[in-house]
Amino acid sequence: MTNLRLAYRNLMSAGLRTWLNAAVLSLVFLTILTAQALLNGMNEQTERALVATEFGGGQFVHPAYDRYDPLTIPDAHGVPPVALQTMIAQNQATATLVVQGTIYPAGRLQPVLLKGIDPAQQVIDLPAHLLTESSDEIPILLGTRMSHGTGLQAGDVFMLQWRDRYGTFDAREARVVAIFRTQVQAVDRGQLWLPLQRLQEMTEMPGEATLVTLAPGHDPGRVDGWIQHGLEDLLADIRNLVRSKMLGSLFVYAILVFLAMLAIFDTRIFAIFKRQREIGTLVALGMTRNQVARLFTLEGILNAVLALLLAGIYGWPLLGWFARTGWQLPETTDSYGYALGEVLYPVFSGDVVCETALIILLMAAVVSFLPTRRITSVAPTDALRGRVF
Repeated sequence: MTNLRLAYRNLMSAGLRTWLNAAVLSLVFLTILTAQALLNGMNEQTERALVATEFGGGQFVHPAYDRYDPLTIPDAHGVPPVALQTMIAQNQATATLVVQGTIYPAGRLQPVLLKGIDPAQQVIDLPAHLLTESSDEIPILLGTRMSHGTGLQAGDVFMLQWRDRYGTFDAREARVVAIFRTQVQAVDRGQLWLPLQRLQEMTEMPGEATLVTLAPGHDPGRVDGWIQHGLEDLLADIRNLVRSKMLGSLFVYAILVFLAMLAIFDTRIFAIFKRQREIGTLVALGMTRNQVARLFTLEGILNAVLALLLAGIYGWPLLGWFARTGWQLPETTDSYGYALGEVLYPVFSGDVVCETALIILLMAAVVSFLPTRRITSVAPTDALRGRVF
């Protein structure tokens, strides 16, 4: 306790140097926390959007279907197993039929994916109820990105072409009944949504589907014939992407911590050089050289503690405000492929705060101890004369 009081008094007597080091270290601490919180927020926000809009509680897919290979789509359709049909009838799942097609907006050719969905479904967050059939024209639901890319607006009529299960081409006029906005590009860009039964009739695939999306909390267990993909599989890509970005950011964090620790190291060197006579006096009063070294190391640790306290004083309200208001993203972010929306809200984790604080304290202890090795190796007579260096 005596050493702690003495270290605190010596630290405060340094005045401006102490507060400058604490301010720099607190800024480094808050910068690392903010960057980690933004990555966590990106991960959670993207996962929530994907689960609500596309993945639900998991999916069962036709054995021939590979969502990364469009060449598998023509053969990827079949009648869902009885267990999945029962869940669909009980609104615990919804079926989707995926077919390749071509549209001709304003006379231009553009390949698209036709996705049939039940207008009465409530499993995924899509406004499928807008797919009302009030005319002979095929009702189409578009996302805002698809609308922007094709120039189609609500009420526009265009030519739609597709092939049925036998490879025969057919074409008919389609009408855009509504345009919806979503964060998830995977259900928007390059895709047209239409009633499932209508698409089944158009392609002569009655009762067939490409995939079945489960409602969250419902799982029929193993279903023979179709392949099950849980959320761990479906979200693996986005999680690996965020993990790689976290690993890449470690290099930046290391540079920030190194610069802050360099300031503490220089301060400790200067303190030992300036207080050589004080070190000799402490040895003369009965302190061993190791005790003196621990005293200077403790001062460096207290400097880090002071920085953390300072970060808590001005960082708590600042980061709290940032967590509530979020980060307004530029419009170009939408083209990066993340399901983020217009605002990214950081997520601050207690584990990250504790781990970062512990790392800073440990690094401060190490860089504070390194200069004191000179004290432990100096001869007692030299220490008494104030000749540490």
